Amino acid sequence: MINKYRPRIIDSELSVRLKSIGAIVLEGAKWCGKSTTAEHHSNSAVFMDDPRKRSQYLIFAEDNPDMILNGEIPRLIDEWQLVPMLWDAVRYTVDHRAGMGQFILTGSAKPADREKISHSGTGRFAWLRMRPMSLFESGDSTGDVSLSKLFKNPGMPIGCEAKSDLQKIAFLICRGGWPVVSEMPEDVALNPAKDYYDAVVNVDIRQVDGVDRSVERAKRLMRSYARFQGTQTSIRQIVEDMNGGDPNVVEDKTVRNYLNALRSMFVIEDMPAWNPNLKSKTAIRTADTRYFVDPSIATAAMGIGPGDLMNDLKAFGLLFETLCVRDLRVYSQALTGDVYHYRDKNGLECDAVIHLQNGEYALIEIKLGGEKLIEEGANSLLRLASKIDVNRMKQPSFLMVLTATGAFAYRRKDNVLVVPISTLGA
Repeated sequence: MINKYRPRIIDSELSVRLKSIGAIVLEGAKWCGKSTTAEHHSNSAVFMDDPRKRSQYLIFAEDNPDMILNGEIPRLIDEWQLVPMLWDAVRYTVDHRAGMGQFILTGSAKPADREKISHSGTGRFAWLRMRPMSLFESGDSTGDVSLSKLFKNPGMPIGCEAKSDLQKIAFLICRGGWPVVSEMPEDVALNPAKDYYDAVVNVDIRQVDGVDRSVERAKRLMRSYARFQGTQTSIRQIVEDMNGGDPNVVEDKTVRNYLNALRSMFVIEDMPAWNPNLKSKTAIRTADTRYFVDPSIATAAMGIGPGDLMNDLKAFGLLFETLCVRDLRVYSQALTGDVYHYRDKNGLECDAVIHLQNGEYALIEIKLGGEKLIEEGANSLLRLASKIDVNRMKQPSFLMVLTATGAFAYRRKDNVLVVPISTLGA
């Protein structure tokens, strides 16, 4: 049990948002640290999943919600989605009390009974997404190369030593960013990801909305989804992979239903396509790229470990991409940015585009490492950058090849940055 609070990147964002809105909805996958973080920022709390009190909370929520809402602010209502009628009660209370930062609502799933919510909460609620820990948060990255500093000063010199190798990165992919693992010895640190996967397929996917889904189908789907990490694979391709040649096992609508459940639980988080202004018309692929919220879910679903990744560098590369995307999302959110992918009809692609609200953006290719792959990544970035119409949008703030290995972070002569993931931070 970890008693000392481990600060997260989202802490500063949560502190700021509490000053400007009545209630915060902090949502994300189970085990990612929402309750601990929210409790750190709260002065009172009520836990809706407490089995000793849940039935009474249901009565209070309908007949006397003040029994749940009253308390020193900010007041944490943990797993609020279990009693969705609380939403309107919180909204009403925010409207009729003076002051900001009254409530923090945490949730590890979208509410199943959405018909019990009558108001969107516009102007009363702000939403924050919390994800598993980045490598910087878990202490596995130095953070010497700061995304925020690069956006402020794109030409800044970079040059720092990296201390990671493929074996270490393989372990970090399989371990995942679950807070509980950050202080575990390596010989047991892979177990929580397996436990998380078991809970999803055996319990959570059936409880999220009351639909009695098949455990075996959930396992088969998550295994197929894991194999397609980092691709724009269609539902039909996933179905065919699950069926293994037998067209009568699973139908498209069943897979969509299961994926919606996983999405509702924040287990999967696909990446939308980026649509820049280009100098000439090019058909841009608009399909989402498939990702689990953490790479360890994929390795657990496939039943593989670090040694398996070392023996299959293609799978290693795709799952390393999932790890990088997780970290880039954590770092980008702190900059009010989102992460996209780009791919056009000619096969030109970019693994990650960080796009900030002010229109600034950066292009990032993700490679395991080695001069050949770094060169390929840099050339792809330069080709895409040359196609962007800078009369209609800004030039990219920087181009980066993000790697698993490498002795140093450095800037190439063509101005492309080469950055090992173990040196990246917010």
